[in-house]
Amino acid sequence: MLYGMSSTNTSPPNASTPSIILDCDPGHDDAIAIVVAAQHTNLVGITTVAGNAPLTMTTRNALIMTDLLGIDTPVHSGADRPLVAPPRHAGYVHGESGLDGADLPEPTRGANGDNAVEFIIETCRTTEGIWLVPVGPLTNIALALRTASDLKDRIAGISLMGGGSFGNRSAAAEFNIWADPEAAAMVYEYGGPLKMAGLDVTHQFQATPDRIAKVSALPGRLAELLADLLHFFSATYMTRHDDMGGAAVHDPLAVMALTHPELFTIAQRHVVIETAGEHTRGMTLIDERALIERRPPNCDVLTHVEADAAFDVIVAAIAHFSN
Repeated sequence: MLYGMSSTNTSPPNASTPSIILDCDPGHDDAIAIVVAAQHTNLVGITTVAGNAPLTMTTRNALIMTDLLGIDTPVHSGADRPLVAPPRHAGYVHGESGLDGADLPEPTRGANGDNAVEFIIETCRTTEGIWLVPVGPLTNIALALRTASDLKDRIAGISLMGGGSFGNRSAAAEFNIWADPEAAAMVYEYGGPLKMAGLDVTHQFQATPDRIAKVSALPGRLAELLADLLHFFSATYMTRHDDMGGAAVHDPLAVMALTHPELFTIAQRHVVIETAGEHTRGMTLIDERALIERRPPNCDVLTHVEADAAFDVIVAAIAHFSN
């Protein structure tokens, strides 16, 4: 089965414009990632996974975002639970809807399909060189790689949000990896280009009051809604942390690692996923040893972001679509 693809970048794609499938679980920061992807990539599809909220809600939220942006990107729903673990969501951060904090409209359309894995495989077989950009649990991506052994040689690579040298859902584990460690282990071991925007870099990228004010100052309904969402998102972070000046806006960094690589410092590391530890399940173990016998790198780990410049990219993308 072949699926229609839609380019949502406002200028014709060129050699420097990555073609991506955004795999997400919207989620406030996922919503921002969709805006950036719509402006700066050839966004050939959005696939959804259970994570920040149940699959029905994450799919609904992705459809709402395509409506607000006025784009016809195909949306396909995927896995409603992890490979092994029971489904666990993040209403304590994003609210029960996944996008609490704004009066969002109902979506005007349904999803294009309910088999995200098939969509990923067929799309990447039809068009080589697509980047997979997962910013939620890695279930869909792992299932696609497991189902289609040729996929790793047809995609340009994987740029993900997840992991870090510290955790947020546990002392050791970041939420996306913790939610489905078995899937994450498969992705980190897939053998192709891999970029990781983990907590070390995303916690440098906070929606501070001054940055949210830049969104609030923009005209249009989209800017108003996203400012409301960022206010809610930041409030949950600031009440749950000792020293956060706003929410960590994690997910857009996985997109900008492809579209604006000059904003990042990157270290090549070998990274593995702990799947069995009593206290460390879901941990991304980043090998930072100076020993010669360490394993060769399998991952470009983002270590630093030029945060003000990166947030300006977000503001400009919102301004483009807000009217």
